[in-house]
Amino acid sequence: MTNEHAIDVRDLSLTYAGQPPVIALEAVDLAVARGEFAALLGPSGCGKSTLLRVVAGLVRPTTGEVHAEDVAYMPQRDLLLPWRRVVGNATFAAELAGVPAAEARTRALALLGRFGLAGFERSWPAQLSGGMRQRLALLRTFLAPRHTLLLDEPFGALDAITRHEMQRWLQGVLTEEPRTVLLVTHDVEEALTLADTVYVMSPRPGRIVTRVDVRLARPRDALTVISAEFTSLKARLLSALEGDAAPEAYR
Repeated sequence: MTNEHAIDVRDLSLTYAGQPPVIALEAVDLAVARGEFAALLGPSGCGKSTLLRVVAGLVRPTTGEVHAEDVAYMPQRDLLLPWRRVVGNATFAAELAGVPAAEARTRALALLGRFGLAGFERSWPAQLSGGMRQRLALLRTFLAPRHTLLLDEPFGALDAITRHEMQRWLQGVLTEEPRTVLLVTHDVEEALTLADTVYVMSPRPGRIVTRVDVRLARPRDALTVISAEFTSLKARLLSALEGDAAPEAYR
């Protein structure tokens, strides 16, 4: 891994044993610079979430190399602990990483307002809206003493209005609390709204077929989405998703 990269994946493949074996990922190359926001885009079942779990160290690849520094992983479901109140859920990952409980609590209380949870310190997860639960899950991830965030479709279960609100909110949070991010999404507009770089994966076995650099000004809002440049990038990504880009176009 170079000094510039927080994530470096080289010629990575993953095959699940069986009759016949299932090739989930094949010859994947991907690099995310420190401070970069990258998105993984692809059809359902292509291996996006599997690749994220490999980067998180939860799944061992069959071949190839993966180097990732200081990662915190957020799965698709918020997985909040129903017996812990908001502050207790927020501090959970930090406590597991060895941060003293009092220190983690102080940090959580300082960030609650920024995460839209001020006044809900003693609420239970069941008392929160879907968007608030996702913000709490992200706060828990942010509070882990890690600089690289792996986010697996964090807004996928939300309605369209709440999802757009969360995308705007996340842009603001990352402006104030910069991190390296690798996001899995199936939403082309979400990828273009949030990411500096978008990687498109093929149907299984998952390969990187296209990399698109997104040089749109931030913050990205409703006017960005209707701009000619956004529309052009969206068309390029949709074309890649429909199979019009060969793997050689990237590799």
